[in-house]
Order: sequence, then structure tokens, then C-alpha cells
Amino acid sequence: MAHDERHRGVDVDYETKGEDYFDNRSLRRGAAGWVLLAGLGVSYVISGDFAGWNFGLAEGGWGGLLIATVLMATMYTCMVFGLAEMSAAMPVAGAGYGFARRALGPIGGFATGTAILIEYAIAPAAIAVFIGGYVEALGLFGLTSGWPVFLATYAIFVGIHLWGVGEALRLMLAITGLAVVALVVFVVGMIGQFDVDNLFDVPMTDSFGASSFLPFGIMGVWGALVFAIWFFLAIEGVPLAAEEARDPKRDMPRGIIVGMVILLATAALILVTAPGGAGAKALMASDNPLPEAVRQAYGGSNAVAEFVNYVGLAGLIASFFSIIYAYSRQLFALSRAGYLPRWLSVTGKRRTPYLALIVPGTIGFALASITMAGDLMIQIAVFGAAVSYVLMMVSHIVLRRREPSMERPYRTPGGVATTGVALVLAVAALIAVFLVDLTAAAIVAGIFVAALAYFWFYSRHRLVANAPEEEFEAIERAEAELS
Repeated sequence: MAHDERHRGVDVDYETKGEDYFDNRSLRRGAAGWVLLAGLGVSYVISGDFAGWNFGLAEGGWGGLLIATVLMATMYTCMVFGLAEMSAAMPVAGAGYGFARRALGPIGGFATGTAILIEYAIAPAAIAVFIGGYVEALGLFGLTSGWPVFLATYAIFVGIHLWGVGEALRLMLAITGLAVVALVVFVVGMIGQFDVDNLFDVPMTDSFGASSFLPFGIMGVWGALVFAIWFFLAIEGVPLAAEEARDPKRDMPRGIIVGMVILLATAALILVTAPGGAGAKALMASDNPLPEAVRQAYGGSNAVAEFVNYVGLAGLIASFFSIIYAYSRQLFALSRAGYLPRWLSVTGKRRTPYLALIVPGTIGFALASITMAGDLMIQIAVFGAAVSYVLMMVSHIVLRRREPSMERPYRTPGGVATTGVALVLAVAALIAVFLVDLTAAAIVAGIFVAALAYFWFYSRHRLVANAPEEEFEAIERAEAELS
């Protein structure tokens, strides 16, 4: 059955699908409690403690990166409270896209989903490059090229996700635990080498406002925002597990908030101890900054450096592994609702969306192998993320204003004031991407134009009326008619 509607200025055509459609597109329910969800949140992000953040030292020096990290920590904390509310109220696999769909209509929802998909499809490719850097630094298997590492990581970890979500999440939690052990060993090993002067060893430039604390001046803080995000990037992916959670109304808020608290602690420890022990200048361009920091601090390789290098791979692998989960669920939800080709949302016997796992994985492997540009891919992922943050925070504010009576099992402390702070800082991060790399911004803009053209000319005429995210919209319309 098909019908058409005009909603918030956009004509859309709906089809109502039968049970067979959803039987072939169903996920495994009840696979994750709040502990696994918190572990998933940490797993998404923990690679950012091992690599990526340090490029911010080249943009703003340690002082600039410190200010940028405080700002981004504030943004993510405020945003997490908003997402905790919306994920408990609307526990669907579409997560941010589903929230925006209800608040901003179909085109706003699709734009948000596209931004999230850009972030999650590109971030694993960047992490794969960093994994290759760690492997080459260790001299494992005699490899001098990264592509065999990229191929192995994608093949192995996509394969585990194909095996089943419960198994994947438990293994993910174990790998994340190993990574946390590596961070603890690193921090303990670096405390004795800490020297405040090491934080400020980047030569001062003649930029406006430059000082020993801000060697690249005030604008250096803007540039460092992109890399400060790497300490927290992807924590917002926890709500993508909503349909596979045991009790999403209770477990979603608890899982994402506990995960964020852990990440705030690890970011603070790494930002202080790594450059404080090795010197900020030594880490500005490193693909494996933590082992490099230990070697610099101790004047050569030692047991701590080797341990952090080997076990530190677990941190990169944990994020790689978990973000694969995230991109597959976002793609699954958009496809199931008809925004992207429907065949991408088909699930197998083990209730995993196998095509939504394999197709982006293939694209990511190609990107990593061809470009080898981890820092560029970070910026592309961050740009996509920042766009989605703006739209999700706008969605929270709109839903609070327009639907005050919506059932909210968890409510954001501070309400729209909290998400308003996150919104302002997300806009600042978005501007920062342009300041750091116009190429990354142009690439993301090109992907957006192509995706929105696909929606406008094709998929908006083929949306699935009884997909979960669309049913939320139907409920809102029915309530509005009754009132």
C-alpha cells in the first residue's frame, strides 16, 4: 500500500511493508545491558587516546590543544546528556537519524543520518592507517606496506560482526579492557618523567596572540579543536544499539553517561602525561604517539614502550571493531526505512545486517590503501560528526519545545540550556574543520550533495511507512490530529 504526504515542506511517498519485509530485516533483541553499552562507548573512542589527538599539538601547541580539549569535553558531555534523553524516549537503531527525523522531518533526518554515516564509514579507515603505523613500528611480519594490515583488520573484524552481535560486543569489551590496561601502564610509566617545561617546548611563532602557552596564537586553538575531538569522537554511537539492548529506556542513559565519564578521565591523563614526559614537539606528527612518548622520555626503547606498543594495538582495534558495528547499524536503519537502497538492510540467519557490514568495509579498505592519509580521514570524519552534532542538538531543542509531553524516561539536566551549549560548540568545531583543511570540507560537501540528490530524486518517493523511525512520526501526526 502506498500513500503520499507533505511534511515540513517536503513531499514524500510511503509504502507500507508486510511482516516478511521486517522478518528479513530484524536485529537480535536483548543482546546488551548497560555494562556492555558503556564498554561499547569507550570502545568506540579509545583509539583516540592512542593516536590522532597529537596532531593537535602541531596546530595549537600544548596550550592550544588543552583549551580545545576542555571545550570539546564540555560539548560532548552536554551532548551525551541530550542523547541519553532522546535514546531512552526513542530507542531505535537509527539513533541520531531517528531523533532528527521526528524533530526536523524526512530531509533533516536523512541529512543527519548521512553525516553520521560519513563519520562512521571514514573513521575506521583512519584507524586502520594508525594500526598499520603501530604494526610497522613493531616490525611485525616484516611488513613495509600498510595494505595487508588494512585487509586483515577489515576481514577479521567484519567477520566477527557477521558471526553475531552478542559475541562481537563481549569480545569488544575484552579488547577494550586490554586497551585500558595499556593506558594505565603508560600513565604510570610516564609520571616519573613528567616535566612541565616539556609541555611548552614548541617554538613560539609570530601569530596573533602567540606565547609559550599558545605558540600558534589564538587561531591555533581553533585548529586544535578538530584533533581534540578525537579524544571523544563516536561516543554518540551508543544509541545505535538501542534495538539490541535489554532495557533501552534504563540502560541507554546509564551506558552512555558512564562511558563518557571514563573517557573524560583517560583524555585528561593522556593529554598531560604524554607530552609532559616526552615533549610536545616530539609527538606532533607521530602515527604512534604513546610508544614514541615512552621512547623519548626514557632515551630509547624499553619494556614499557614495547608493552604499550603491543597492547596499545588493542585500543586501535577496539575502536576499529566497534565503529564497524556503528556504521552497519546506521546504514541498516536508513536502508530499512527506504532512504538508502533497501537491499542493504537485509539480515542473515544470525540477525546481523551482512551487506551493511561488508559494503562500507570494502570502501574503507580501499580508502585506507589508496590514500594512507590518516590525518585527512580524521578531518573528514570529524566534519561529518560535527554536522550531525549540530542537527542532533537542534533536534533535542525542537522536541523539548514542540513536544513537551513526550514520554521521557530520562531527562537532560539543564534541559535545552545544556544542549544549547553543545550546539554552540559543535558549530565552532564545524568552522574549525574549514580552518584546518578545506579539502576535507569539500569532500564531505560533495558526499552530502550526492546523498541529498539521491534522496530528492529517488528515495523520498519510496519510504517505508512502518519502519520504526517513521512510525514515531506517524504517532506524532496522530496525536496532533487528536489534539
